[in-house]
Amino acid sequence: MRILRLPIISLSIFFTGVLHCGCFTQAKQDEQLSSELTFTAVPAPEWTALFKRNHGWFGGDGIYSIALSGLEKEATGNKDSVLIWFSDTLLGNINDSLENGFTMINNSVALLTGGKPDSMAIRFYWNKSADHHPSSVFVPNTPVTQQGEYYWLGDGFVNTERNNDIYIFGYSIKNIPGQAVFGFKQTGNTLIRIPAGDKPPFKHITQMEIPFSQGEHADSLGSFGAGVLVNTKKAGAPNADGYLYIYGVRGKNKEVIAARVLPQAIEQFNEWKFWDGQSWTADITAIQPIANRASNEMSVTPLTDGRYLMVFQKDAIGTHVAVRVGTSPAGPFGDITDVYDVKDDLKDSPNLFPYNAKAHPVLSQPGELLISYNINSFDFLGDIKKFPHLYRPRFIKLKYK
Repeated sequence: MRILRLPIISLSIFFTGVLHCGCFTQAKQDEQLSSELTFTAVPAPEWTALFKRNHGWFGGDGIYSIALSGLEKEATGNKDSVLIWFSDTLLGNINDSLENGFTMINNSVALLTGGKPDSMAIRFYWNKSADHHPSSVFVPNTPVTQQGEYYWLGDGFVNTERNNDIYIFGYSIKNIPGQAVFGFKQTGNTLIRIPAGDKPPFKHITQMEIPFSQGEHADSLGSFGAGVLVNTKKAGAPNADGYLYIYGVRGKNKEVIAARVLPQAIEQFNEWKFWDGQSWTADITAIQPIANRASNEMSVTPLTDGRYLMVFQKDAIGTHVAVRVGTSPAGPFGDITDVYDVKDDLKDSPNLFPYNAKAHPVLSQPGELLISYNINSFDFLGDIKKFPHLYRPRFIKLKYK
């Protein structure tokens, strides 16, 4: 096992602004927002090792996590089962080297009990096709699904206002023939519902098209599901306003956009509202970015003092895990602060790159955030044979005061 040995990075963020919370006086708000927030980022090799596996599931990207109770607070996983899901997934066997016959499916899931990085407490799931070959858990199946489409998965949540059903955002993807690097395009944005009590690999899912980007280029309008913030009392949010905040990313500059809706109205798309820079509007064409230079997968986590921490891979595939601090779920968010350099994970090949950093509150302990990021290669088929463990999440712990 190769343990990350980057130096510890300590940094401070000073941020001033207006916090919309009736529980503080204006003087208290100003004092709180101008206070120093100090981060220390350190490797979490025990979590990184959990996904270094030699048989069956041995690689995947994406990785989102939720507690089945619907709580989103730190350490929830210690007393709850945690559902984890991945996008592109590798299955096969590694014995000194990667054996022939390995395969890739488009998504898979895992269940972890106890909230600790214990290889005996995690189980991975995928489907099997009619001829008994491995297949994806989630496959596009809506009235507008096109032949050849598959899902990459976004964030999700347990909807405590709708029977504890699980909702996961999906991106319909189609490959571009003849294009080896980034040879794919997004064709749709979907909401997947898993009924409460359904067991992985989930046989009773419902899929519905999110209408906002239909007929539009995803890079111009954007799509939703890059991150989800359940800002409700039932989820344990410290400054709950009752809304579900859904983040998306658009364009080459990786602008973050935000929508919100009451959890019970998640399937009523005419109830969604969009941040236009000043207020929430029903007009999606008026949407304005709340941040930029983010990654296609990211997270926004409430802090106990009323602020919000956005975590992402800077510039989509830059070497730094970065954060911004905001005064509300839609900001304003402060400047980018680099918290961890992942270059140590890129040493094996000049083709390697990192992407999609995000926080996992339910797997975190009090006073810190567990953060994952992924590693991939521009020469995937060549490098996966040389370095069969490259395609899996790595983890750090972001401690803060």
